[in-house]
Amino acid sequence: MGNNKPSVVMVGLGYIGLPTAALIASKEIKVTGVDIHQHVVDTINKGEIHIVEPDLDGLVHHVVKKGYLTASTSPVEADVYLIAVPTPFKGDHEPDISYVEAATKALLPTLREGALVIVESTSPVGTTEKMLAIVNAGRPELKGKIYMAYCPERVLPGNVIYELEHNDRAIGGIDAASTDKAVAFYKHFVKGELHKTNAKTAEMCKLVENSSRDVQIAFANELSMICDEAGINVWELIRLANKHPRVNILQPGTGVGGHCIAVDPWFIVSEFPKQAKIIRAAREINNYKTEWAIEKVKNTALQFKIDNGRDAKIACMGLAFKPNIDDLRESPALLVTNTLVNDGFQVLAVEPNVKSHKAFEIHDMQEAVSQADIIVYLVAHNEFKDLTVNKTVIDFCNVS
Repeated sequence: MGNNKPSVVMVGLGYIGLPTAALIASKEIKVTGVDIHQHVVDTINKGEIHIVEPDLDGLVHHVVKKGYLTASTSPVEADVYLIAVPTPFKGDHEPDISYVEAATKALLPTLREGALVIVESTSPVGTTEKMLAIVNAGRPELKGKIYMAYCPERVLPGNVIYELEHNDRAIGGIDAASTDKAVAFYKHFVKGELHKTNAKTAEMCKLVENSSRDVQIAFANELSMICDEAGINVWELIRLANKHPRVNILQPGTGVGGHCIAVDPWFIVSEFPKQAKIIRAAREINNYKTEWAIEKVKNTALQFKIDNGRDAKIACMGLAFKPNIDDLRESPALLVTNTLVNDGFQVLAVEPNVKSHKAFEIHDMQEAVSQADIIVYLVAHNEFKDLTVNKTVIDFCNVS
């Protein structure tokens, strides 16, 4: 590798791929970002971004202007290839690795001896080995001559740039040489500790981290439904229980969203259905919490109609999957809002981090609060904390 800096191809320029590509490019490493969507490629080549992420727009603008990051719809020859494409579901919560497969196949023509391929996409256990098999089948002459590893990211939307650089990483190669090669590569831009393991353990590690969070959140959500029935303030209860030195109960919410915690546990459940009992139950509780929230809002609205002889206007406060970001993926708040709209309720949707939405109008926060009869807090955005509201309030996330 000339002047010790590798050339890099990043396949997938979404919420993880783009910040990672920009961070690598900021270390004066040449990165070609590859995405199948022409508008994404065009936007980035103008030095702009197609997602909302603090500090990312300035960074992308800078590295594109300096010529370290260019976007394209097809890969070029490089020393290191990173795959950060989505892994959605098919059928009954079964992970669909066809995007990862397609990305691997797209690399085949440009691969050369000594190249390093790293899968970053969240994947079922054994995916890295499957991708190696695709490379060996498509380019048999490279068998045993390329390096391959799995290295999941651990980042928080809204703080991605900082976390990509500072969080520890688990890095697992298909063999020890691949692990070492991948560790040497991540040292260029990661300040966190790099922990060596094998590909299967690294794959499972990512899934287990998110499943662990999911199980803990399910406990909090189950408590909130029990407390509602018992007439106990769940927030006060948790605050008091957490005074115990070894107890740390999380905060309940409208459900669990995002592209990780709401998704990854199913990867384990689908592969190990007999063993994954708590993991499955947690997923079901967290999904049920959202249904429960919908019923609670509907019942309040129906009671309002009985008392007032007219339909209630409901302000749904927050659509994102967590506070202070614009990411709506797998968002329980969005599901609640959508369901109420589809079931014929009068809804004023409020999301300070989003300007518009294809399904419904986004309302100004103050205007919605003054017009609404029922205020429903679905996400604890900072903007909501200072609101004074003298209406019926349903608070699923401890805003009020």
